[in-house]
Amino acid sequence: MEFEGLLKNIVDEAKKKKKTIVLPESNDIRVVKAANIASQENIANIILIGNKDDIMRLCRAENMYGIDEKIQIVDPETSDKLGEFANTLYDLRKHKGMSLEQAEKLVHDNVYFATMMVKLGMADGMVSGAVHSTSDTLRPVLQIIKAKEGIKTVSAFFLMETKNREMGADGVFLFADCGLNPFPDEEQLCDITLASVKSFRDLVKKEPKVAFLSYSTKGSAKGEAIDKTVRAVNMIKNMEIDFKIDGELQLDAAIIPEVASLKAPDSQVAGQANILIFPDLQAGNIGYKLAQRFGNMLAIGPITQGLNKPVNDLSRGCKKEDIVGAIAITCLQAE
Repeated sequence: MEFEGLLKNIVDEAKKKKKTIVLPESNDIRVVKAANIASQENIANIILIGNKDDIMRLCRAENMYGIDEKIQIVDPETSDKLGEFANTLYDLRKHKGMSLEQAEKLVHDNVYFATMMVKLGMADGMVSGAVHSTSDTLRPVLQIIKAKEGIKTVSAFFLMETKNREMGADGVFLFADCGLNPFPDEEQLCDITLASVKSFRDLVKKEPKVAFLSYSTKGSAKGEAIDKTVRAVNMIKNMEIDFKIDGELQLDAAIIPEVASLKAPDSQVAGQANILIFPDLQAGNIGYKLAQRFGNMLAIGPITQGLNKPVNDLSRGCKKEDIVGAIAITCLQAE
């Protein structure tokens, strides 16, 4: 499989780390094909959760010869870890009213089982969501793995790449939050921003320049949504930070130098932004899809950030290539 641009850089870096990634959706041929690619290309050590006979039947039905011999298959129904997983889950959730019997039932579920493997260090990260909804993928993760200390808001972002290398960071942008938080308040926007800066540095390895997007640039319009954005920007500026941030900025003022020179001439970010913080999920989701579909930008994600250990949620419309990319990114997040 050929990789280009940012994704090639991520895959090459993942190969050096060689982390172990667990995939709970072995009943989907896209996941099985992606597992094969990731294993054969030495991107990661792969664990598939499921019944081996069922996986082989799926492969035969799809005219696949089978799976790479390096892939480990773990069946929850025959695993000797069920008791340990159930007891650990019960200890984690009994204060929320979970009984041991409920925990024993839940760990038979592939996603819960895989999440427990990550929690207990048997895998470095998980990729799911080809079959499961975001809520079904992340509910066990938020219950078991939880957010990093000091992070109240787990969020999701997309890495977006354009062929116009003069924009963003050599053509690369980070869009957030495009996947999880419908109406983030000022504190949540701060969490999303701080996590996005770290993710950008870890994955893109460029200097972050953060723009808070709005329908207004530097007071050109008025409204509560604009006031919220300005308050969030000021909160971050009052922290001890080592990156450039500005807002509120309209999209064109954030990324086009000629527009920036007219609308925000004194800004250190306008016209140069590579991290775009959207005011809410509706704007973020629409924004990345417009860039992807009309702007022909590569969209890698959604990528989850702010968790104690990396778990990434796929789109149910994903291709096997998207899953391979998510596996590689999860390897880098596991550092």
